[in-house]
Amino acid sequence: MSNNLILNRLFTVAAFEELIENKNSNVYSEIVKRYVDKSVAHTNAEAISEVYKYMRKQYRNEYYYKNTILNKLLLGVHSINTTTALTQIPISTSKADFVLINGKAVVYEIKTELDNLERLESQINNYYKAFDHVCVLTCDDYAPTLLDKLNGTNIGVYVLTQNETIKRLKEPTKFDESLNLDIIFKILNKPEYEEILVSYYGELPVTSQVRYYGKCKELFVAIPKEKAYQLFLRMLKKRNEVSNKELYKNVPYELKSLAYFSHYGDLDYTNLRKFLSTELECN
Repeated sequence: MSNNLILNRLFTVAAFEELIENKNSNVYSEIVKRYVDKSVAHTNAEAISEVYKYMRKQYRNEYYYKNTILNKLLLGVHSINTTTALTQIPISTSKADFVLINGKAVVYEIKTELDNLERLESQINNYYKAFDHVCVLTCDDYAPTLLDKLNGTNIGVYVLTQNETIKRLKEPTKFDESLNLDIIFKILNKPEYEEILVSYYGELPVTSQVRYYGKCKELFVAIPKEKAYQLFLRMLKKRNEVSNKELYKNVPYELKSLAYFSHYGDLDYTNLRKFLSTELECN
């Protein structure tokens, strides 16, 4: 299994930025050498497809899980016009793997067959400080343990099956008692919390530069919790708007998550298309 660790380095924003800008990538060259049958794959698109097929059967890592959620739930059940996905949102001492926001927000904590469950409890406790729906997306092997462990809680349990469907075993239900406006404020960037304050108070605080952040935070936490939470979700929902939906439609299934979270502009889509259509040159 450890031999497959190099695959974690391919499906990242930085790795694909190198590739589509036509820079040499030792990681990509090594992966093609190891995992791609050149009698089958003649272009970069076909090579990526071969690598992804291998991952589906042998190495379902975090990228594979995220890409499947994005394809099956965001693009399959919802729509990029009405729903936003976020990844790696820092919440207290944890980072939320995947958050889906439409009318409500759901955090998906991913536990692949390559992970362990040691930190799960502390992660979930942190997520509830910023979001009111949390579920775990896992593999068949962990499902019975998690169902037993999470029985009687508000936490949902979903399974990514071997035939690439997402099966809901336990629906997440609303739990907002742990929401913490101090923690929520830290997730927002400056333009976001300023927009919230203007929409609620009609103005921004007038104070010294040194005290400005603290004053903004003080005003935010004074908003009634339910109202502040809804304003927070409204801001997050704007974060990942796809700039060109037509070009995004043409991104291959295997790369949907990567393109979505890379905030591609038109030139990036053009470069990606060129890269994918280029003949395989790795030795």
